[in-house]
Amino acid sequence: MEAISPPMVAAVKLPVLNPGETVDGVEQTYPPTTAEEKLTSKNELKASGTLFGGDKESKKTQKTLLKQQYENFNRSSLEGLDQTYDRLQKLISQLEILGETISQEDMNLKLLRRLIP
Repeated sequence: MEAISPPMVAAVKLPVLNPGETVDGVEQTYPPTTAEEKLTSKNELKASGTLFGGDKESKKTQKTLLKQQYENFNRSSLEGLDQTYDRLQKLISQLEILGETISQEDMNLKLLRRLIP
């Protein structure tokens, strides 16, 4: 009969990091602990949300303004064809981000109509 060996137990000590310390070049961040830090974090999060889309009402307003810009799109006499196309494409991309789709055919017609004096 074979003897059964006791199970092997291993322990690993994990390093304790202080705020601002780096591990492999990456700075470690920790959630805020004081009331002031929590308020600052909340305000930063709110500002970030506003910068990248905002609330429903601001998105609706932004979509309306972009639609108006698309409808009133004109070519400037000072810009070339590529600049006109890029400006139109940027406008359409912004509309798509807000959930408004414009067909390729509509975009092509809009561009062609603006190229003919």
